Amino acid sequence: MSCWDCLCCSDLEGFFLLVSSFSSQEITNVTTSSNNATFYQLSDYLLTNYKKGVRPVKDWRQITTVAIDIMVNAILSVDEKNQVLTIYIWYRQCWIDEFLQWNPEDFDNLTRMSIPTEAIWVPDILINEFVDVGKSPNIPYVYIFHTGEVQNLKPVQVVTACSLDIYNFPFDVQNCSLTFTSWLHNIQDINISLWRSQEAVKTDKRIFKNQSEWELLYVLSYFKEFGMEDNFNESYAEMKFFVVIRRRPLFYVVNLLLPSIFLMVMDIVGFYLPPDSGERVSFKITLLLGYSVFLIIVTDTLPATAIGTPLIGVYFVVCMALLVISLTETILIVRLVHKQDLQPRVPKWVKRWVLERAALLLCIRDRSASCLVRTQSSDISRNVESNGSTAKLNHYSGETMRDYDGSGDGTVPQAQGGGPHVFESILQEIAAIRQFLEKRDEFCNIAREWLQVGYILDVLLFRAYLITVLTYSITLGTLWSIWQYA
Repeated sequence: MSCWDCLCCSDLEGFFLLVSSFSSQEITNVTTSSNNATFYQLSDYLLTNYKKGVRPVKDWRQITTVAIDIMVNAILSVDEKNQVLTIYIWYRQCWIDEFLQWNPEDFDNLTRMSIPTEAIWVPDILINEFVDVGKSPNIPYVYIFHTGEVQNLKPVQVVTACSLDIYNFPFDVQNCSLTFTSWLHNIQDINISLWRSQEAVKTDKRIFKNQSEWELLYVLSYFKEFGMEDNFNESYAEMKFFVVIRRRPLFYVVNLLLPSIFLMVMDIVGFYLPPDSGERVSFKITLLLGYSVFLIIVTDTLPATAIGTPLIGVYFVVCMALLVISLTETILIVRLVHKQDLQPRVPKWVKRWVLERAALLLCIRDRSASCLVRTQSSDISRNVESNGSTAKLNHYSGETMRDYDGSGDGTVPQAQGGGPHVFESILQEIAAIRQFLEKRDEFCNIAREWLQVGYILDVLLFRAYLITVLTYSITLGTLWSIWQYA
C-alpha cells in the first residue's frame, strides 16, 4: 500500500469520527430539549388557565384537606422573662389540587415536578402563637404530582408565646404548643389532618440537635374543632402540637446548688466552736457576708418573671434566713455564757427545765460535767492561791482567837503597845477577806451555772437547727428528683 492510500485511510477514519461525534452531540441535545420541552409543555398545560386565588376544587362542596407535619430541629432560646420560645422546625404540608392533575403517558411518563409557590393556591394555615417573624430561609418552590398532590416542605424558625413555668427551675419541664389553623376558612372549606401517625410524630428525634441546654422529650399532637362565640354555626379546624422539652440541670447544680450547700455545711460545722471563745460570732458573720456576695453573683443566672419565683430562689432566701438564725443563736449563747460580776443567779425554773430535764432528754449530762470541769480548770490556779491564803488567815485567826480567849485560865492577854483595838481591826480585815472570797466563789459558781446552761441550750438549738436543715434539704431533694425523672 502506498503512502497516498495510507493518508486517505487516515482522513476517512477522522471524518467518520467527526461525524459520529456530531451525531452523538445532536442526539444528546435532542434528548435534553425533549425533556425540557416536557417540563415546559406540562407547565403551560397546568398554569395557563390556572386561578391561584380560588380554592382548587371542581365541586365547591368538596372539602380541601391539608395534611401537616413538623419535626423539631433545634431549641434556639427560651426567654422566661418575656415568655417566648424560639425553635427551629421542619414544616411539611400536603393537599390535593384538582387543577394540577395530568396523565403521565402524555408527558413522557413525568410523574412530578417543582413549580413556584407563588404560581399556585396555598392554604392560609398559620401558627396562632406567632409573636415575631423568624429568620426562616425562603423556599420558593413546591412539588406537584400527577395525582394533584402538592407538597410544601420548608424549614421555619418559630418565635412563639409560651406559658413557661419556672417554679421547678433548674429541673423544669416546659410544654409549649404550636397551633396550626386556617386564619379565614372554616372546616367546610379547609380541614386539617396529620401527615403521619401520632406515635411517629411523638417519638421522631432524628433531626434534633441534642447539644443545647434543652432536651426534647416528645411532641404530642391533638386535633380540635372549635367555633367562634359570636357565630356557632361555623366551626374551624386546628391541629395542636405540644413540644415538651426539659432543661439539663448540671450547669446550675454545679454553679448554684453546690456552693450554697458547701456554705450551709460550714455553718453547721461552726457550731462545734466553743460558744464562750468569741470566734464563732466572727466566723458566722463571715459566712453570712460570703453568702450575700454569692447571691449577688447568681442573681443574673436565675430566671426572672412577673408571674412567680422559682423554688431555687425560695431555697436561697431560706438558706440566708437560716444563716441569720444561726448567727442570732450564737450571739444569744455568747451573751448568756459571758461572765460578769453583776450576773444574777440562774432561776430555779431554768435549772429545772434546762439543767435537769433538757440535759436528761438530750443525754448530755457527761458533756455538762466536762464543760463544768473545763470551766473550773481555768480557775484552779486562782483558787489554789486564794485557798492557801484563806487557810493561813484561818490559822492565824484561830490562834489569835485562842490567845484572845485565853489559854484555859480565863484571862485575856494584853497586846504589847497595841491594846484591844489592834485585834478588832485584824478581825475585821479577816472577815472582809473571807467575805470577798465567798463572794468571788459565789460569782464563779453563778458563772459556771450560766455556762452550763449555755452549753445545754447550744446543743439543744444546734440539734433543732440541724434537724431543720436536713428536713428542708431532703424535702427539696425529693421534689427536684421527682420533677427531674417525672
